[in-house]
Amino acid sequence: MKLLEGKTALITGASKGIGRKIAEKFAEQGAKVAFTYLSSVEKGEALEQELQSFGTQVKGYRSDASKFDEAEKLISDVIADFGALDIVVNNAGITKDGLLMRMSEENFDDVINVNLKSVFNITKAASKIMMKARKGVFINMSSVVGVQGNAGQANYAASKAGIIGFSKSVAKELGSRNIRSNVVAPGFIRTEMTDVLDPKVVKGWEEGIPLKRAGEVEDVANVCVFLASDMSAYVTGQVIAVDGGML
Repeated sequence: MKLLEGKTALITGASKGIGRKIAEKFAEQGAKVAFTYLSSVEKGEALEQELQSFGTQVKGYRSDASKFDEAEKLISDVIADFGALDIVVNNAGITKDGLLMRMSEENFDDVINVNLKSVFNITKAASKIMMKARKGVFINMSSVVGVQGNAGQANYAASKAGIIGFSKSVAKELGSRNIRSNVVAPGFIRTEMTDVLDPKVVKGWEEGIPLKRAGEVEDVANVCVFLASDMSAYVTGQVIAVDGGML
């Protein structure tokens, strides 16, 4: 028996990077997978084709989770297409880095809306479905930056710290309905975004990590499989750092 067989999962921002690997691992473990993408249309459509090779129901949706009405429609569409929703991974996120003195109001608001407000929008809409079913799992993607801050990322750190407080509150509010809410806080993970960095810079960062290597997207996805499965049935309100010991 696969760990997520018989479960339906929604993953936001799954066209690339960590989100893509989570979608792949979930399908591999037997879950029916709904996922969203926004700007990366070709990658989103390619992922839908790729995941169907696992022999499970898969559908991609072009949707902006930072918009309340679109989030409500997305959840309605997922229920119409899949008939249930057991797991939500709030993964959609952006960065618009800059020192506070140079950061525009627009860059602050954009990061808060995409990274934090989207989690509120999707969780609010999905929780109605889960409360009726009296079961469900939320996995919200934060970052080690949300725990310890980072110069030049005040907007990103604020959004990711907000996710932690939000998720812990949801765990307390919805626990009596058998709905769990946990946070994954990745450290330095190799993705398309890090591939463009100077190898010397990457090596310097790796030296500061106790495990002496960058993380892989699979490292994060594996923890998400655990949190989504019944193996973590008594785990809620927690922040799990996947960071090689950085924190």
